[in-house]
Formats: sequence, C-alpha cells, structure tokens
Amino acid sequence: MQLEPLKQKCMQHLREFYAQWRAIPIDKLEQKWITISLIVIGLFVGIITVDALFHSVNPPGKIETVDSASLHLNEEFAEENLGVQVDAKGDITIRMVAGRYSFFPKHITVPAETRLTFRWVSMDVLHGVHIPMTNMSTMIVPGYVAEITTTFPKPGEYPMLCNEYCGLGHNHMWSNISVLAREDWVAPARLPVEGAANDK
Repeated sequence: MQLEPLKQKCMQHLREFYAQWRAIPIDKLEQKWITISLIVIGLFVGIITVDALFHSVNPPGKIETVDSASLHLNEEFAEENLGVQVDAKGDITIRMVAGRYSFFPKHITVPAETRLTFRWVSMDVLHGVHIPMTNMSTMIVPGYVAEITTTFPKPGEYPMLCNEYCGLGHNHMWSNISVLAREDWVAPARLPVEGAANDK
C-alpha cells in the first residue's frame, strides 16, 4: 500500500479545514481563550501520557467481578467465610459484604501493626467505606470486588462508615473494628477460604 497518496489527501483536507477555520470571524479575545483552553487540555493529556509511560500510573488492571445477586452461592463471600481469616502463609484477609444498611459482619477484631487485606462486595447498590485515621476509603461497586491493604497503627476502636449515599438508612450504616495489640490478638480458628484470590 502506497502511503504517499494518502498523506497528500490528508494534507489537502487539513489545508481545507484550516482555510474554513480562518474564514470564520472570531473575536481576538475569543481566540485567546480558545488558545488557552487548548493549551490546558494539551497539558493535561501530556501529564497523563507521561505518567502512564514513565511512572506506571495506570487504571487498575486486576478487576475482579462477582455476581451481586448470588453472593450467598459465592464460595469466597458465603456467610460462613466472612470476617477475619488467616491463610497458610500467615496473611490476614478480611472479607465483608455491604448491604442496606450494614456491613457484614457487624464487628471484627484484628491485630495492630499488621498488614491486613480487606475485600468487600456489595449485595445491592453502590456503597462506600471509610475508616477514620487510616488510608481506608473506597467505593464498593455492585458486581466488583473492592480490595485495600492497610495497617492499623495502634490498638483501639475504629468505626467503619459508609460514605456513599445508599438510601434512607444510610446514616445508620456502620460497623466496628476492634484493633488489639499484636501479642494480644488470637487468630480465629477457621480454615482459609478455598479458591480465594489471596490464598493461592
């Protein structure tokens, strides 16, 4: 395929477009604002491109889906598998379900100064989760698994709040996390969930 005729055709279209653009009467002040707008857009696109190519800042690649309508049949998020679990490697995973108007389980106990992986799913509508004094703040979108890894710096009682309006009972949607000193915490006597992503 010869590129020269295609290149000439494109250049011809660009020249025609430029001639038509120049024929439109535009005030000088409007031209300045159009120019500024295009520069700002170009700057933002440039920043996004540089971050994607050189700083590896990209959208999440690990997107897990789940059927919100049949969570009770899901092996990982079945009722008996919710809460705190420790796998064979000693990693701690907390699985929770958000639904109007509560987080399930309502109360969990975890160790301080320990790496914890939280995995949430929604059984109905869009929810959010926020735990004050931590980096925990995320949306729980129906049909997707939300995952955050964090550490609680010190023992205490931490409220878990819904920060996305989910209906009339939204302001009553909360849960509680008791954080104990690492030496005082006792791992729950449950087998890890088979087939879960974190237990491979």
